[in-house]
Amino acid sequence: MPTWVRGLPVLRLTQVEARYGKIDVLKKIDLEVRRGELVTLLGANGAGKSTTLRAISGLIAPTGGKIEFMGREIHRLKPQAIVGLGIAHCPEGRKIWPEMTVEEHLQMGAYSWYSGKKVRQEMDRIFGNFAVLKERRRQMAGTLSGGEQQMLAIGRALMARPALLLLDEPSLGLAPLMVERTAAIIRDIHRGGTTVLLVEQNLHLALRMADRGYVMEIGRIVLSGAAGDLLGNEHVKKAYLGG
Repeated sequence: MPTWVRGLPVLRLTQVEARYGKIDVLKKIDLEVRRGELVTLLGANGAGKSTTLRAISGLIAPTGGKIEFMGREIHRLKPQAIVGLGIAHCPEGRKIWPEMTVEEHLQMGAYSWYSGKKVRQEMDRIFGNFAVLKERRRQMAGTLSGGEQQMLAIGRALMARPALLLLDEPSLGLAPLMVERTAAIIRDIHRGGTTVLLVEQNLHLALRMADRGYVMEIGRIVLSGAAGDLLGNEHVKKAYLGG
């Protein structure tokens, strides 16, 4: 994990813009994540949350503004270079290959630094945190439950040994009990020293876990602040929490 002083911005987006075709999806986004934080990005479907993560990880190229990671501009880099710098992206929908085993998925997560013995050590660490994956290590990923696939997607991202973990809708489609288990895993990852930027539609869940949050509407940041303040904000209550 790269060395960085706790509390300094690890990630900073400045006036970031992006579009799909002729449609402006991100409109001058300003956002920062400091080392050691768990920051959540909130908003309705289509607000631009997933696009923000895709821009950070290099899956789409911003059309304006800049993205900095540990003081270095990354918005012109390829995704594989961004992973190598210490950013791992766990995408919405898990993106699991059904005919690959659990072990093969985890090995793929380490491609940016692959070294046989160390990969095995890292995999053992992942299995220590995700006992169910150890039990199913030679099982095809397509035969796992939805919750197990989500654990695998998170474990695969952690195999990159990231300084910053991007999580996109980790609770989506999971049963309530599995949602709470997934939240506990994310808390443990954060407590272990990994900085996290979390996209989540379950606002109660996200704001219970986060240090700070940003609220997006139609491609713009409309609110930001401490998680507790956002949870008590009247606009957030009315627009997203049914208050």
